[in-house]
Amino acid sequence: MEFVKMQGIGNDYVYVDCFDQQVPEPERTSVYISSRRFGIGSDGLVLISPSESADCRMNIYNADGSQALMCGNGIRCVGKYAYDHGLIPSDRRTMTVETLSGIKKLDFTVEGGKARQFTVDMGRGELTSGLPESIEAAGRALEFVGISVGNPHAVLFAPDVDAVELGEIGPALELHKRFAPYRVNAEFVQVIDRANLKMRVWERGSGETWACGTGATASALASILMGYADDQVTVKLRGGSLTISLCRETGHLFMTGPAEEVFCGSIVLPWE
Repeated sequence: MEFVKMQGIGNDYVYVDCFDQQVPEPERTSVYISSRRFGIGSDGLVLISPSESADCRMNIYNADGSQALMCGNGIRCVGKYAYDHGLIPSDRRTMTVETLSGIKKLDFTVEGGKARQFTVDMGRGELTSGLPESIEAAGRALEFVGISVGNPHAVLFAPDVDAVELGEIGPALELHKRFAPYRVNAEFVQVIDRANLKMRVWERGSGETWACGTGATASALASILMGYADDQVTVKLRGGSLTISLCRETGHLFMTGPAEEVFCGSIVLPWE
């Protein structure tokens, strides 16, 4: 299997160009290649395939083999791959990607013949809870704001996100009956000021990751709805920063950040 390893502010996936090859068992493949000691090492697997309604389609598989609806960092990497590897014409500065949560539009800049910075129209966010809503998890009384941006998020505010016992609280929230049967991504957000947030994330199916684009988008919207932040914020994650903005006229959220290709290679899967 030929692959490219890519990352968006530390949220790293293995990408496979399915214009040229097929991955018959993507769930099994994702579990195997995601292992950081026995595989390639990643947060999951992304398949880039032809689409009848967009420039390409992305299918995302988490490190545990479960399928994700959308990935904000992943879609920027898909855009970079599509441009840098000639899936779209070199004069293009915009493209569309089909996902399980709908078709997303990307605008991007080009430097030295390579796509660099991407702005993704993430669509409208949806409030899925009280503002806030109480919940008990890991023996703690907590409050969260539920946001859907094509996938489910529970946003919790904390005075110091570095002190949060994420390895304990994260899985308790992910598997909580309140979010059954689909589970949830959990974000812990520290409000620095009205223009800056700091965030840690526990992603369903992957655990703590260095970044989550949809999580940053959900966190920004939750902060705006709670009155903590303005309509444009910088969200600082373990792997870097993303800019999230809300257009009041349309209600759409926009995420801006980079994407990078790390290396390419091939791997023989044990069952091939």
